[in-house]
Amino acid sequence: MDVVATSAAVESGSVSLAALPPGARGRVVGVGSSSRALSALERRLLEFGFVSGERVEILAEARPGRDPFVVRIGHTTLALRRREAESVLVEVDRPGPEASTPGSHDRSSQRVELARA
Repeated sequence: MDVVATSAAVESGSVSLAALPPGARGRVVGVGSSSRALSALERRLLEFGFVSGERVEILAEARPGRDPFVVRIGHTTLALRRREAESVLVEVDRPGPEASTPGSHDRSSQRVELARA
């Protein structure tokens, strides 16, 4: 079964890493479930760097089927299967008003410089 994030789930905050689309960014909230011991796979994900607070970004996914996908965790880039990433919980970054238009930060900096002149 293919896991796909709905826009409502992505906007609400925390979702499974497996559900994120390419380009999505966020921070790892945790790996595994607090109600059971970590599996060998979950321990391996922690060793790869999927620790609470670490930055994560989905870079690309294979077509068709979306599996595997390429993820950057901290400064490490690796490919994961969706089923391997299901136990990683991520708090998704919400795009700010400046993130929606490329180069808008540069324009606001220019305005500040012009105002000072």
